[in-house]
Amino acid sequence: MRIVWVVSLLAASVAVAAAKKEPKTKEPPPAAPAPAPAPAPAPPPAAPPPQETKGGEGQSNLEKSTTGDRPWASGVSAAEQKVALDLFKEGNVALKEPNFSRAVQKYREALAHWDHPAIHYNMALALLNLVQPVETYEHFTAALKFGQAPLDADKFEQATRYKETLERQLAKVDIRCNMEGATVKLDGKTLYAAPGRYVGFVTAGPHSIVATKEGYITNELSMPLPAGETKVFELNLMTTDDLTEYKRLWPTYVPYTVLVAGFVVAGIGLGMHLGSKSLFGTYDAAVTECATSSPFMGGCRLTPELAGKKGAAETLQIAAVTAYVAGAAVVAVGGVLLYANRLQPYRISVGVSSGERTWLLPFFSPAGSGVAIGGEL
Repeated sequence: MRIVWVVSLLAASVAVAAAKKEPKTKEPPPAAPAPAPAPAPAPPPAAPPPQETKGGEGQSNLEKSTTGDRPWASGVSAAEQKVALDLFKEGNVALKEPNFSRAVQKYREALAHWDHPAIHYNMALALLNLVQPVETYEHFTAALKFGQAPLDADKFEQATRYKETLERQLAKVDIRCNMEGATVKLDGKTLYAAPGRYVGFVTAGPHSIVATKEGYITNELSMPLPAGETKVFELNLMTTDDLTEYKRLWPTYVPYTVLVAGFVVAGIGLGMHLGSKSLFGTYDAAVTECATSSPFMGGCRLTPELAGKKGAAETLQIAAVTAYVAGAAVVAVGGVLLYANRLQPYRISVGVSSGERTWLLPFFSPAGSGVAIGGEL
């Protein structure tokens, strides 16, 4: 498409040059001359008489007349329109060379004097050759603002097709922030001071969206934006306290249950210890009685009955020690669980809505803080 436009412009240039070389003939009756091929209808000075309009400058039928409603010329003086027209022509020359960067410069200067759809149209053509899709889309949109009237029919149709194509290739974002005084940036460029909203197109691919305010945690999002889709971002800024809540690892009763169990086991050990002590007392008393009743028979003999009492006492004593150790271990575990289950702070998530649904999750570390990205389809 770029080659076609260059050829068209060159053809228009040759046609104009040939027209200048032809000998002058008798001036025809006042009428609107047919426009020669040009990049776009040139915005003429305010309502010039038809006989003063020269061919080759691309005026549309509406612009060649001295009457009619021209909202794109409202509030623009004739002097400003003339300056814009001269700059527009210089841009057209650069576009024909082709020198797209110079053409863009001249069209920008022209737009500063007159915001005319035809200038936007040619500006879009130059930017298209410079591979600036977002700005190209913006200028094609501006060129179509007043419909077909300020453009030729074919150029209006062409601009419409380009706009629709670019909409499928670009990603659309809707970035909102209601935090008073926050600064919102897109790819390092400041969009607005909140509260505010930005709706626009960006190239498909990764982009960075940042919202900052002194005393608040910075919300920064880096994510790829797919072509042809719209994503809505609700940026929320919060302080550390706003994002802090407290929770336990387990229900409160868990560590206390373990502690109680440890004390119960230790208590059982104490009971067995007392039972062992009682059996040892019975055994000692039986041995003493036996020795007293048989002083001259070589002492007391260990009967099966005495041996049984001694064995039972020793068994209970070993069991008691085991229960003490187990109970102490369970109590220690309960103490560790009780410490681990104390209330601990954690960060709540900050939501960011989108075409599907995206979430900003703030995180903190000794090296700094930031926000991770997550989402749901």
